[in-house]
Amino acid sequence: MKKNSTDKFWFALYTKPRNEFKAEHQLIEAGITNYLPTVTLLKQWSDRKKKVTEPLLRGYIFIYANEGERLVSVEQQSIVRCVFDVGRPARIPDWQIDNLRTMLETNEDVIVHKGIVPGAKVIIKDGPFEGIIGTVVKGETGKSISVSIDLLNRSVIARLPKESSLEAIRETSN
Repeated sequence: MKKNSTDKFWFALYTKPRNEFKAEHQLIEAGITNYLPTVTLLKQWSDRKKKVTEPLLRGYIFIYANEGERLVSVEQQSIVRCVFDVGRPARIPDWQIDNLRTMLETNEDVIVHKGIVPGAKVIIKDGPFEGIIGTVVKGETGKSISVSIDLLNRSVIARLPKESSLEAIRETSN
């Protein structure tokens, strides 16, 4: 099934450092639907406290655009480039943006976790377990990896040596 050039998808764009709000303004001026998730924090200086609105994901802004609008977006002064996955602009599923919006609407405290989280599917890039694919498990003394045989409903868990590095595996749907 061929996609129409007017089909719109969510894309993530990298912004210049500390230019997320400027990028949002430029995208609005260009007529491109965008979403900049923000949080309001109470900051304290030596002489005062003030509520400050900051981007939730520093260096990123999302656009809902077709291919032509995506190309116009990356030409904006505050935008560095589009996030790519496997050589193509990475499309973000609508439900992920919806979930992010819903979480932020609750006005509860949120924490952004960088890096590979427990439960993520990974491949070990080096070390004694190089090439093994498994799931990250948080152990008492750091991270471990679990290799599961789903059919048997069994998992083997091993502690990862410090020299092992991991790379997250994205599951793609065909």
